Amino acid sequence: MKGNEPGNVEATAISLKDEDVPMPRQEPHERVKNFSEVALGYTEEMALKEAARCLRCKNPQCRKGCPVDVPIPEFIECILQGEYAEGIALVKSKNALPAICGRVCPQEQQCQMKCVKGKKGDPVNIGRLERFLADWERDNEGYWPEAPAPTGKRVAVIGAGPAGLTAAADLVRSGHSVTLFEALHVGGGVLSYGIPEFRLPKEIVQREIDYVRRLGVEIKLGYLIGRIKTIPELLGQGYDAIFIGSGAGLPQWTGCPGENLGGIYSANEFLIRVNLMKAYAFPEQDTPIRVGKHLVVIGGGNVAIDCARISMRLGATVCLNYRRSRNELPARREEIENAEEEGLACKFLSAPVEFYGDEKGWVKSMRCTCMELTEPDEKGRQGVQPIPCSDFEIPVDTVIIAIGQTPNPIIQRTTEGLMTNPRNGTIVVDAEGRTNLEGVYAGGDIATGAATVISAMGAGKRAARSIHRYLMETPRGERTSTGN
Repeated sequence: MKGNEPGNVEATAISLKDEDVPMPRQEPHERVKNFSEVALGYTEEMALKEAARCLRCKNPQCRKGCPVDVPIPEFIECILQGEYAEGIALVKSKNALPAICGRVCPQEQQCQMKCVKGKKGDPVNIGRLERFLADWERDNEGYWPEAPAPTGKRVAVIGAGPAGLTAAADLVRSGHSVTLFEALHVGGGVLSYGIPEFRLPKEIVQREIDYVRRLGVEIKLGYLIGRIKTIPELLGQGYDAIFIGSGAGLPQWTGCPGENLGGIYSANEFLIRVNLMKAYAFPEQDTPIRVGKHLVVIGGGNVAIDCARISMRLGATVCLNYRRSRNELPARREEIENAEEEGLACKFLSAPVEFYGDEKGWVKSMRCTCMELTEPDEKGRQGVQPIPCSDFEIPVDTVIIAIGQTPNPIIQRTTEGLMTNPRNGTIVVDAEGRTNLEGVYAGGDIATGAATVISAMGAGKRAARSIHRYLMETPRGERTSTGN
């Protein structure tokens, strides 16, 4: 299906040279007042201009940086030729969630970091081109793969987040019967409860979940594995293999005195209230949220930045409190810049020490101490240490703790013999996602701790390949029903 005449592309390529095409966005003073998507996406003309910047390398490096092995040069060539249906078909042959990845994948640390063009200037904006194709498909004829021959094998996938959705899609496209169990009342995992509407609209998430369902995956919502059924019980019911991709939803805390005061949220609770329960629309929606005038977010990752940007949209003045310097901020640079444009203040090299409450038990202030970086260790990483006698106190109405998450332990505790890491509760797996129990695989945050969406998808894809080989090469009679 043609969306543009190729001849127009040549003229575009000549006129554009090496300047990349910026993504149109809502203006900061407008977007900080609403929850609508900030980045507006490329128009067809913009996509053609950006695609024309691709050097068409004989030995393309970009694909090597993609955890799900998307054929990047090939889909960019399709854009150049105006063959958008063919382009999205190529993307979806490897990635069932392109509209999501095109919005939240850190391409600057993945495929775009390896783009040869980036050695002398800006790399090709691969993620924005992927999003263009996915958004084009939303308004046009969609891609639909041929149904594979059924294998007669049954697979249970635990968790409908990025790892679980990717594994489920790949397994059903290999001909297996797949049931996807999700504990929440909606699918998507962190895509639904963790990432705010203005970065990833929930309509986009639901659309890609619907695509996985239409591939043939049975999705059971509100089904908490570990309580309703255990892993051994699923194996006993005739599932030939199991993939655990239940994520990391247990918040970490600072341990500072006063952390149990009212008005101090974990990032998980705050994001679930706002994103999943739509607290930003209270009282039209049932779930309230309290932010007050002065709000502090503790942490420096993407979750912390999301909490800060949400809070500014709810009317608070927000300060990010991070114990290292700006150079060590783990959040995406693009999101940091967006947040600061919207009014975020940052206090670097600062860590909380104690929280103080009022007579009703609500937080009213916090004491912090100044930090300094130490000399690099043998791995080149600098530590931090407090500066003596540098404490200071600031008034706060609300504090959000966004310093990381660990896996919920319910599956680990109800699966006898499953090997876990005693330090953080993650499930121990090999490079292909195999646990120590036969037929039981795991991947994503449950195995690595909290990481990126695309790394979780890559783990789901690797595990799906391994499960497929296991199912097709191992006769049923040689498997045990308990996994031991």
